[in-house]
Amino acid sequence: MANTASSEKRNRQTQKRRVRNVAVRSSVKTAVKKLRDALDKGDAAAAKQALPGALASAASKGVLHKNAASRRISRLAHAVAKTAAAK
Repeated sequence: MANTASSEKRNRQTQKRRVRNVAVRSSVKTAVKKLRDALDKGDAAAAKQALPGALASAASKGVLHKNAASRRISRLAHAVAKTAAAK
């Protein structure tokens, strides 16, 4: 339990951030899953369209570290390019 007013406020802020971060992380996972499904189906055009949006957004909001988001985008872009080249 929080003992001071500042620690009570800190708890409220942390709870708000946690809810927001969980939602953003979930949307990132969903976007990556859709992209990987599109790659499995061989649909590189749909995969390219969905590529950087959710990850870049999560990085700008501070949910993901910018280098981690960049690394994931790079790896996914490489997979998309590989699928497009295979056609």
